[in-house]
Amino acid sequence: MPKNNLWKVLLSIAVVGFFAYSMFPVKDREFVDFVKVEAQARQSEFDALLKEAGDRHKARQAPSAFIALKQIAAERKIDLTAAHFPKLDLGDVKNIEKKNAILLDYLLKESKARLQLGLDLKGGVAFTLEIAPAALANMQSHERKEKLTKAIDIIGSRINAFGVTEPIIRPVGDSRLEVQLPGVNTKDNPDVIDSLQKPAFLQFRLVHPTLTPATTGGQTPVGYERMTLEEDSRTGTRVEELYIKRVPEADGKIMKQAFARPDQFGKPEIILLFTKEGRSRFAQVTRAIVENSRDSGALGRLAIVLDGKLYSAPTVREEINSDSAQITGSFTDREAQNLANVLNNPLDVPMVVMEQYEVGPSLAQDAVDSGVRASIIGAALVAAFMITFYTTGGFVAVCTLAINVIIIFGFMARLGATLTLPGLAGIVLTIGMAVDANILIYERMREELAEGKSLASANQNGFAKALWTILDAHFVQLIVCAIMILLGTGPIKGFGVTLCIGVLSTLFSVLVVAHLTLEWLFTSGLVKKFTMRRMLKNIHIDWVRFGAPAFIASWLIVLAGLAVVAYKGNGIFGIDFKGGDAITLQYKQQIDTGKIRDLAAAGGHGEIVPAYISAIGGSQEMLRIETETGKSEALLAALQKTFPEAGLTSLGTSVIGETIGDEILYNALVAVLASMGIILLYIAFRFEFGFGIGAMFSSFHDILMAIGLFVLTGHHFSAPMVAAILAIAGYSINETVVVFDRIREELRINPNTSLRDVVNNAISKVFARTIMTATTTLLASIALWIWGTGVLKDIAFTFTMGVITSTFSAIFIASQVFYWWHKGDRKRVEKHQDVRPTYEWQGASRASK
Repeated sequence: MPKNNLWKVLLSIAVVGFFAYSMFPVKDREFVDFVKVEAQARQSEFDALLKEAGDRHKARQAPSAFIALKQIAAERKIDLTAAHFPKLDLGDVKNIEKKNAILLDYLLKESKARLQLGLDLKGGVAFTLEIAPAALANMQSHERKEKLTKAIDIIGSRINAFGVTEPIIRPVGDSRLEVQLPGVNTKDNPDVIDSLQKPAFLQFRLVHPTLTPATTGGQTPVGYERMTLEEDSRTGTRVEELYIKRVPEADGKIMKQAFARPDQFGKPEIILLFTKEGRSRFAQVTRAIVENSRDSGALGRLAIVLDGKLYSAPTVREEINSDSAQITGSFTDREAQNLANVLNNPLDVPMVVMEQYEVGPSLAQDAVDSGVRASIIGAALVAAFMITFYTTGGFVAVCTLAINVIIIFGFMARLGATLTLPGLAGIVLTIGMAVDANILIYERMREELAEGKSLASANQNGFAKALWTILDAHFVQLIVCAIMILLGTGPIKGFGVTLCIGVLSTLFSVLVVAHLTLEWLFTSGLVKKFTMRRMLKNIHIDWVRFGAPAFIASWLIVLAGLAVVAYKGNGIFGIDFKGGDAITLQYKQQIDTGKIRDLAAAGGHGEIVPAYISAIGGSQEMLRIETETGKSEALLAALQKTFPEAGLTSLGTSVIGETIGDEILYNALVAVLASMGIILLYIAFRFEFGFGIGAMFSSFHDILMAIGLFVLTGHHFSAPMVAAILAIAGYSINETVVVFDRIREELRINPNTSLRDVVNNAISKVFARTIMTATTTLLASIALWIWGTGVLKDIAFTFTMGVITSTFSAIFIASQVFYWWHKGDRKRVEKHQDVRPTYEWQGASRASK
């Protein structure tokens, strides 16, 4: 192997090793077993503490061994870090209880799997928040709805910053909202949801300049209240009692942004960035404090109070007229990050927890098994196809796909993502699409080998000729991802992040790892023959001739689908988009959730989501079924008739709101339209404006076609469908860029050929490759469609239609629109520098210089 490839080898090993390590552990470990192994000192004493904590939990004196251990350490004032984990650096924290809390929270987090399973596979914790009664008193119904909608957005931002956690957050009635968190349980730590209900009500309040509780004998001055400030110092925790003015000088509205960072001594602090008006107000407040200090002779202080807790009370020596201020206090790095996150997403109204319960997986085990089996079959079919048609190259492609998957899972684990069954299906579809880049290179190598070149030369030339096609196609997808991340929210943003990871990992695995491997195989002489089989021989037909009929036929299907969408209205949406009912049932004998789904489907009861729930701290389990509006009672009657031994009785029905609100839909639409505009500009810049028009038109056509076919076949839209349709847009661009790149190449090397012949020749040369790449993706999607169940079938059906449509549109829509845009005249195209023909005399002239 050439020495100049050493950096590629080292980079490949480092990247794969890093992301493989990021995936571990792959399963949750019991907290007690984990910390017993992790203890670093005085093992026998720690084992005794763990045994005592376990006994306390068994005796129901504590909800978990985790809490019991925390209680024992607090009662006996044991510094667990110093006694048993001296190698862990927890910073300069003096308060023993806080230090123990930091340590145990860290150990609990480390005991969990890096990549958590979603609500459909594993369940999680759910709780209901209600607007505090005092805040509800004078609030009209429309105000309640507005406050709930905003609360959903804020809580979503707190727990799902990257859009990959996949919680369920929706309104229940007109004053409550329900939050379901995957991969979380309260059995270990019941306080896991505390930070979500905090309103983050920030106030800047004056400290009494001369009086303290110590000097007044506890007599509180009028207009002030007594508050306690705790701060860590070198000698321990310093506690100070102060009188704080009740009426604030300013509140959180003067703040633009908050973020955490270490101060000059390495302790965490929170930086507040002010708005323009906020800076002016803060300057006024501090100026007034300085003036009062001159009169009283005592330095004034300004207290920072958040949610009724005094965090700091710094001294004000001069007017502060700057863009920022700091909050310092005795908090940890994690607390500082959480506090900054809460400050950036403040609730308008206080909310209280009304119910807390554990939620079981919404999919039955057989549905999960069938989904995993379908995913394995899909991946195996793609691998078999590549090895069959490309032999050694196919084997290399399969190996790079494995690396691709490792990078995707490792990256998701680093982001704290949640893996759902639709997410797993998305990764399988990514596998189907990822080999597209390999096929592009191999087909270029086929052309080089046909000219009699050596394997090493064919590899280098084929790679060079395919490189910019691959980069253009994937860069456009990255642009689409960036728009989804910037403009999207919730699942739209999450899909953008996941797709971006897939695109980057594909580029790395194909352009670095696969190319490096092939170069080594060829230059070392280990591979002397590179067998490549064909699905189709090159065909030469007048593609332009069939353009108009194909264009008209496809748009008639699109219009038919849009007509059905208009006719059905909200009828095309499922529970995710329009809400429904949730009926809670008591039972004597448990019914498999898969059987419940089958009964609902056979009886025409519409979409349902069944799950078993149990109140936290309680032993009774209940069955909760989400149904379409007004269909819960009919479903209950059918269940009672079919499963009389279950003894089902209703405990009540509630109205649940949508999880995909109008704002998410609006953001999705804005993201799609913005993507179309960016695609037009990028393709116009890299190719020519007519190419941009063709690409935009083709992508728009494919999205509408997918929606139309989905609705025409009687399917309902759910949250995963939004991601599937966005994935189709990315796949469509990929196929279109490949065709356009070949048209541009034909324009350069055939200066005397008409535009019609250029388009026909280009399509003929990429047609076999296009069918090959479409087949790999179809193998993955059809496997999910045949062997999957429920939402997997919907995703696979949508993507199957999308692959067929994208392949069709790359040939009959994008290239035809480009041809019509220029009215069949290549001179109109050649005005652009990148597509001007290359003449022989120009090459000779340059060579002679």
